[in-house]
Amino acid sequence: MTPAREEILERVRRALAGVPAGESPEDVPVRRGYRRAADVPRQRLLDALADRLRDYGAGVHRVRPGETAATVGRVCEARGSRRVAVPPDLPGGWLPPGLDAVRDRGLTAEELDACDAVLSGCALAVAETGTLVLDCGPGQGRRLLSLVPDHYVCVVRAEQVVGLVPEAIAALREAAERGRPITFVSGPSATSDIELSRVQGVHGPRLLDVLIVE
Repeated sequence: MTPAREEILERVRRALAGVPAGESPEDVPVRRGYRRAADVPRQRLLDALADRLRDYGAGVHRVRPGETAATVGRVCEARGSRRVAVPPDLPGGWLPPGLDAVRDRGLTAEELDACDAVLSGCALAVAETGTLVLDCGPGQGRRLLSLVPDHYVCVVRAEQVVGLVPEAIAALREAAERGRPITFVSGPSATSDIELSRVQGVHGPRLLDVLIVE
């Protein structure tokens, strides 16, 4: 028996040490004392989300409700994004004048690829992990919309930010029961699969900007 195999078997034995003879592991209750919610002030959640997003290389912009459109305009100008795909039900007041907005009413992947960026909202965001969650709900559009263009601009309202992943899972129950696609986005798309060299934009947007509307 190899040392690696013996080590694995020993871990299994330790894990099953509390199971009485004749019973299966499924019959033994498991203590699940992990945290299900973050009991911290809202401002700390927003600060944590912003810090995590910056760690991932995303652009973070803290704005007030009336500043959303102007900030979107500045972000797109800085990235060189002029033609922007948006969901059909994008909230009013998010689009600044001067951008070539393309409403997604069944755009093909090729038509989306011709857009410089996409602008949408989200279902919620997780502060601890810096994760944006999309569930194809209001203001988000189809899953394809956020995956094809090279630049993704996402608007997160302060009340959509939760502290921990278990909170997010609980909040997504309705979307899951309805069979809506759910996407978790933690920073710009990136991979190190090829020669361990980090490359962004392989599986989705290469650039990510997040507006946190407080």
